[in-house]
Amino acid sequence: MPDLKFLKEAIDLAAEHSSDGRCGPFGAVVARCSEVVGRGFNMVVESQDPTAHAEIAAIREACERLDTHDLSGCTLYTSCEPCPMCLGAIYWAGIDRVVYAASRSDAARAGFDDEFLYAEVSLAPTERSMPFMQALPAQGRAVLQAWSGNPKRRMY
Repeated sequence: MPDLKFLKEAIDLAAEHSSDGRCGPFGAVVARCSEVVGRGFNMVVESQDPTAHAEIAAIREACERLDTHDLSGCTLYTSCEPCPMCLGAIYWAGIDRVVYAASRSDAARAGFDDEFLYAEVSLAPTERSMPFMQALPAQGRAVLQAWSGNPKRRMY
């Protein structure tokens, strides 16, 4: 079964790159037509980049390799259920499906508790624990309106 083969590869990436403790215990693989087109592992601490999650790295590599931002027709295999940030990237990339090994509850038991992020995303901006303030809405809308009226725009 290709799903298990690719999922095992994602788990192996997680194990290999986290064994010395420098990288987080997460790995991901993007596959299309039974071929790996992107691989990634967590490098948040090592690269000092909070967005350097395994899924993001695999998506970036797949997009570069396929020369597109649209990963429809692809499956993401990941060693653990994606966090909210990665989930957003997965949807924006147009990935068809996700196969994961460990659950977010398993990750929480290992010290990676994303439940507060899942809860925060569902709240109105004014109800979140971090202050959110809207300012200059007319100017912000003007940029969006100009872009939407530009015949050269490329939708994504």
